[in-house]
Amino acid sequence: MYRTAFLLFVILTLFVAIIPAMNNQRNNAPLPEAQPLSPAAVKGKALFVSNGCVACHTQQVRNVEMDKKWGGRPGIAADYADNHRTDFWRNTATLMGTERTGPDLTDVGNRQPSLDWHLTHLFNPRIVAPASVMPAYPWLFEEKKEAGKKDVVVKIPDDYRVSGTVIVATPAALELVAYLQELKQIKLPDGTETPSFLYGKNAATAAADGAAAGAPDGTTLYANNCQSCHQQNGEGLKGAFPSLKDSKIVLDPTPLQFATIIMNGYDGRVSEGFGIMPAVGTNANLTAEEVTAIMNHERTSWGNNAPKVTVEQVRKFLEEIKTTTPAK
Repeated sequence: MYRTAFLLFVILTLFVAIIPAMNNQRNNAPLPEAQPLSPAAVKGKALFVSNGCVACHTQQVRNVEMDKKWGGRPGIAADYADNHRTDFWRNTATLMGTERTGPDLTDVGNRQPSLDWHLTHLFNPRIVAPASVMPAYPWLFEEKKEAGKKDVVVKIPDDYRVSGTVIVATPAALELVAYLQELKQIKLPDGTETPSFLYGKNAATAAADGAAAGAPDGTTLYANNCQSCHQQNGEGLKGAFPSLKDSKIVLDPTPLQFATIIMNGYDGRVSEGFGIMPAVGTNANLTAEEVTAIMNHERTSWGNNAPKVTVEQVRKFLEEIKTTTPAK
């Protein structure tokens, strides 16, 4: 009886686990543009695993409409083909996850590439997301009277640190952020059909929500791309991220600079203690319609009362930005 049960277990393991795994290894390779993790990111991945981050964060974009905010397409087997064993004795940690207590991280390197934001978030998530239930990681940082020349100072509001001190990131904190910054969903090769998201809103549902079918929603786009730094109320965080409320750039009658900052990022306020803004529009591949929706949301929210821009205006801005942006 025991021999029969054992034989049945071996056969099931062979056909359910081993053979499918071997087929996946043989038939799936990393996508052409995929890059291996940098040495710092490899160490950061180990920290991600050892700190239990996978318990609350997934790395899988499902083929359902609600997952569109986590990536540009549903995940495929090739997205995970470059995950190798940690060493001879240890298999790769299962980083796909099963629970989204926190957001999915498949494309967080594009969605949130800011070093300043990640460090502030790790030090105390409540600084950038007041309702967050994520634990703080203070052991990844040091509190000093004065920062050294090579220290990376974290943008922390005065209320969260002892007066007269600075918070600096340890090498471990920088490695963990390096891993997060390198989590990016890779584009499929030209000519490859992109898997579609299922269960999208139809025209009737969109109309019931008060929006034209297919029209970008500025509120949602702001929440997904801007709110983590500039906050839901648009007031940013003193000493970390600037306010958009009453901003001269946001309210500019001819907001070319506003569109340029969305597409190319901005470091013009570092001297004031603010972090560098990443190139949100470029990183997220925002369309002219989506940039228009974000701009109009910011120009008409939190007491801002600037005229809305049109898609045609923004298209002209984006063409001008392309011609004036230096090639990298």
